[in-house]
Amino acid sequence: MLKLHNLTRIYQTDEVETTALRNISVEIDQGEFVAIMGPSGCGKSTLLNIIGMLDKPTDGSYLFMGEEVAGCSEAQLSDIRKANIGFIFQNFNLIDELTVAENIELALLYHNIPSKERKQRVAAVMDKVGIAHRAKHRPSQLSGGQQQRVAVARAVVGDQKVILADEPTGNLDSAHGQEVMEMLQSLNREGTTIIMVTHSPAHADYARRTINLFDGHVITENVRAA
Repeated sequence: MLKLHNLTRIYQTDEVETTALRNISVEIDQGEFVAIMGPSGCGKSTLLNIIGMLDKPTDGSYLFMGEEVAGCSEAQLSDIRKANIGFIFQNFNLIDELTVAENIELALLYHNIPSKERKQRVAAVMDKVGIAHRAKHRPSQLSGGQQQRVAVARAVVGDQKVILADEPTGNLDSAHGQEVMEMLQSLNREGTTIIMVTHSPAHADYARRTINLFDGHVITENVRAA
């Protein structure tokens, strides 16, 4: 599904040059569940942002579904993201002024989907993640675990092929964190590719493969038995 080859990301100011990623080469197949681990500052979020086309590499190649995207324009990257990639963030990134249903539906407004179909999709995905009874509530009325359920629903409502999750359990207690991980595992079993940054070895164990970064390099890859 995606292939990074000798990918490097350098951030430069007038005084300082920082290499966040160095010659990263990684392949991820459709349907995989991959965890990315490593100490703070090792390049995990930078790697996820490049995979999600929110950032561009300084050098190297990035093939997404066979298409070289490293040189695409912002408009082209936006189109690819909208059609293929859903995002789950540590801080939920919900809009307080909108209800649960409206927050989820927002992900469909850019796809030219008729209103009736949008409502049907939102209802179906709320049932799927167990949040339908909170459809008319606002984020401030939800627990952290419920807010992350809404964020998961928003990420998958458009039938995206890939879900990128950046510390999705970072603001949750252990029980709610486990619930979110079980939801991601269930989505993966249904065929969705999951790529997740995490600090938690226990949550990384939900993934089939773990990529370990250190100082911008891939140092090890571990694959668990099926």
